[in-house]
Amino acid sequence: MNVAYTGWTWITDAQNPELAKKQLEQAFRESKYLGYDYVENFAFIRDYYAENPQELVDLTKDCGVKLVNLYGHFTLDVEASLDIAMKQIDFLSACGIKWFNCQHGGFSDGGPIERPTDPEMIDKICEIVNRLGEYSKSKGVTVTFHPHYGTCVFSQSDIDYFAEHTNPEYVSFCIDTAHTTLAGINPADLIRQYGSRVEYMHLKDVDTYALSKAEGAAKMASFRALGHGTVNFPEVKAALEEIGYDGILCVELDRPEVNNFHSADVSRTYLRDVLGL
Repeated sequence: MNVAYTGWTWITDAQNPELAKKQLEQAFRESKYLGYDYVENFAFIRDYYAENPQELVDLTKDCGVKLVNLYGHFTLDVEASLDIAMKQIDFLSACGIKWFNCQHGGFSDGGPIERPTDPEMIDKICEIVNRLGEYSKSKGVTVTFHPHYGTCVFSQSDIDYFAEHTNPEYVSFCIDTAHTTLAGINPADLIRQYGSRVEYMHLKDVDTYALSKAEGAAKMASFRALGHGTVNFPEVKAALEEIGYDGILCVELDRPEVNNFHSADVSRTYLRDVLGL
């Protein structure tokens, strides 16, 4: 297994391409310095390099990292989401990026952030990823779907419904240890349940005391660098070994505790000293 770090948190103004490109380079260089040879980012960085994908490829080579995944988001507008995502897949293919991580972008109707399983809503996401997955496979890119808090695919029943209505040939899973924990699921159990469909991993820890005091979106403020919470990562690693996983373990932290460099450093130390990675 290889470790990676996701660098979207370095980008403070996505609408400022020149600043964003400098911050992206900083993310690459700092990740490499800390011992992450693989990196991930949001798929919107395509907008900065769409006319010249080779510029991004050259940047990663200069920084000594391999960009392995870009992460996109869908609305419930099937055709509009596919139009954007297919362009992103074309970009990934041009850059030699292997995985496209994706999720429902979240509820935008002002309703509650946590909801019962809604088959009608999930059906739209399933249509998007089934069609996108088939297209992506032809481009040499693997679609990995990410269950996520505040979206229509979050709980165990959501995940199970999604799995039953997507084609394993085209659609795999990215399991996130923190979002799984928020859903009340042991991530190791979910890994074992979906076995060969687990194609990518997101690692972040959870302070379960802080989580117990939080409501709504504030629950995601309980996310921590690895080793600063209560997720049983040795058990997660063991479950991955049981299913024969030999892919990427990508560390992510939405809200760094001090700053991006510090959180990435803390997690890299944990990966090396505790998990032997």
